[in-house]
Amino acid sequence: MTHDAVPAEQRFAAYYAAPRAPWDIGRPQRAFTEASEGIGGRVLDSGCGTGDLAIWLAEQGRAVTGVDFLEPPLEAARRKAAERAVPVNFLRMDARDLGSIPERFDAVTDCGLFHTFDDAGRAAYVRALAALLEPGARLFVLCFATEEPGTHGPRRVAEHELRDAFHAGWEIESIEPSRFEVVPGIVGAEFTAGGARAWFATIRRA
Repeated sequence: MTHDAVPAEQRFAAYYAAPRAPWDIGRPQRAFTEASEGIGGRVLDSGCGTGDLAIWLAEQGRAVTGVDFLEPPLEAARRKAAERAVPVNFLRMDARDLGSIPERFDAVTDCGLFHTFDDAGRAAYVRALAALLEPGARLFVLCFATEEPGTHGPRRVAEHELRDAFHAGWEIESIEPSRFEVVPGIVGAEFTAGGARAWFATIRRA
């Protein structure tokens, strides 16, 4: 699970071609289920992967669109949604182009996407979110924190980096220590017991 110079599409395609991607735990991360009351009615799940969070939110009564840049996880997400008879709109697109979606949302969930970007990609992603969200809409981000030991896996994010990325046109409501659970037993994806140390941020569009 090394974050290296391999192009992102190739790297993530390889993860999904394996029996199981390290982050594909088969259910939403706890940070989102615990915060679900604050996640508004029309939700965009950015970097939705195989759809566990998007489908769970739809089951809670939200109108959900899930976005990912790879087709294999989206195909898996559509199968899951169909099996559970849950209406979720899954779209293939680069999250850095989210601003082109004509629909508007009350909330965006980001489970493990923000920490995959380099500096330029991060800035483009934040610009896209700013174009997508109207004032008052909220963004919920779960990302690896610098407190997680080692350098393998995704890029660690310092609290000040979240604040810096969302300083103009946004209001940071909270940044709390959290955990990012991964599938146990995958070589190269061994993190702190109980889940990699992470940040869970709630950010409002000003």
